[in-house]
Amino acid sequence: METPALDPILPAEGRHVLHLFFRIDYGNWDLFDGTQKIEAKTALAELVQEIRATPDTQLLTFSVVTPKADLGFMLLTPDLQAADALAKQLALALGPGVLLPEYSWLSMTERSEYTTSNEDYAASLETEEKLTPGSAEFEEKITAFRTRMEKYSKDRLEPNLPDWPVLCFYPMSKRRGTDGQNWYALDFAVRKKLMAGHARVGRTYSGRILQLITGSTGLDDMEWGVTLFARSTSEIKAIVYEMRFDEVSAQYADFGEFFIGLQMPLDALFARMSL
Repeated sequence: METPALDPILPAEGRHVLHLFFRIDYGNWDLFDGTQKIEAKTALAELVQEIRATPDTQLLTFSVVTPKADLGFMLLTPDLQAADALAKQLALALGPGVLLPEYSWLSMTERSEYTTSNEDYAASLETEEKLTPGSAEFEEKITAFRTRMEKYSKDRLEPNLPDWPVLCFYPMSKRRGTDGQNWYALDFAVRKKLMAGHARVGRTYSGRILQLITGSTGLDDMEWGVTLFARSTSEIKAIVYEMRFDEVSAQYADFGEFFIGLQMPLDALFARMSL
């Protein structure tokens, strides 16, 4: 049956992001004979290759370490129609009833509203570094700052995700309680100052952790999805532990379920899954 063409559903900027976690029904898998199993694995491999060849699209494949799930995919692509269609194809690629959905998360890449603005940085050059607006050193630093921030924004909206082996995903929200811990009742200036301290902790892990924060307000059960990439679980454990002492997390953050995955190519993934 030919799929009807549908108008794309595109964000104002950035990418739609789907985290998909599956459990394998080995009873259904074992109903396949040897040839059918090879055909099923070939179909999934070809689909993964096709998705990765799609413009502005990334697909990560990983084994889930604990029994919360068996394997997972992380899909980034602009068009929500495409994201939905590709997710459903992935779920069926090994055959009906083989991959059973266990958990999922829908979010979007986004800018941070707490990013330092040109005006903020210019003011800091005047007050902290005693530089005169219009001077050569002042303009040189402003130009370098703008270049850095352009790259930062692009990396958040259109990330190029690494192949580092350890992947951690968890959702989170900011508290809206009535006991004085309501993040959204704080003035913007207070929230921005708190987030600046939070970001300083994150920057100490540069080169060891790559963090992608995607927005899920109105899209899923909590407000953000956090995906961390590292070369070892020690780095994941360290940054999450240290961040919990920061006031933003200690006073205002609620966390969902944590998933740890190991990125690997499909042939290694098939072997790990005993497929």
